[in-house]
Amino acid sequence: MDVDELYGLPLDEFVPARNALARELRNSGRREDAAEVAALRKPSVAAWAVNQLVRTQRRAVAELFEAGDGLRDAHDHVMRGSGDGSSLRDAVEGERGAVESLVGAARGLLTSDGHELSPTIIDRVADTLHAAALDGDARAQVQNGRLERELRHVGLGMAVSSGAAPAPAPRAPARARRGRSASAGEAQQRAEDRAAVERAARERAEARASARATEREARRRLERAQRAANAAAERRERAAQALEAAEAELADAQSEVDEVQAQLHEAERAIRDLAG
Repeated sequence: MDVDELYGLPLDEFVPARNALARELRNSGRREDAAEVAALRKPSVAAWAVNQLVRTQRRAVAELFEAGDGLRDAHDHVMRGSGDGSSLRDAVEGERGAVESLVGAARGLLTSDGHELSPTIIDRVADTLHAAALDGDARAQVQNGRLERELRHVGLGMAVSSGAAPAPAPRAPARARRGRSASAGEAQQRAEDRAAVERAARERAEARASARATEREARRRLERAQRAANAAAERRERAAQALEAAEAELADAQSEVDEVQAQLHEAERAIRDLAG
């Protein structure tokens, strides 16, 4: 086993396997390598899920990175005044869809490994995926599949407005008026584009909040159903025990009936013998 394989194991097996690998390296005389392996931290649940996505969902992860690149390009075009809000909104939706697809896969991975699907863990997985899509350093950390802690998505700097090129000096009053009109139009367009991005971010936050609320309600319903199932199982067990006891009593009674009938037949035979 090597370090890369270590991060692909079920989370509960990480520490025993890490210690075994460090011991193996130490016994073979590779003390520095052994020390490095022994110092590896067990990944958080969210980081483990992202590591498994990188290993098992290669195509979807590549699509996430492509969507992130597209969103960054669309944002840069808007900030330079050469893009439009529609393209930016499409890019935001594309990146969001890629993240949601991978979050769905992460749910399956977490469930199959016996982990609880808490809203906090799901949010951390989503934040890490957003960060990997939009930030080069975060992407490099995620790509190697050895993430130890989840990452934070810090945004694209949508509010930055200092990147616009200064307007050229006017040559004549009429041109100045046209320049001011064009600048005002461009500023309005940039404001509308930023508003569209902010609106998309709010919608995403609202959707996540709604999903968390739905998950909490589902958990409450599951707990109630589990309690009802447990109560039904207890009643069934008690009924089974009562049935077993009743069957035992019936067997005893039947045995007694058989015994009494045998005695009766014996008595009748004795009476007939005496009468004869």
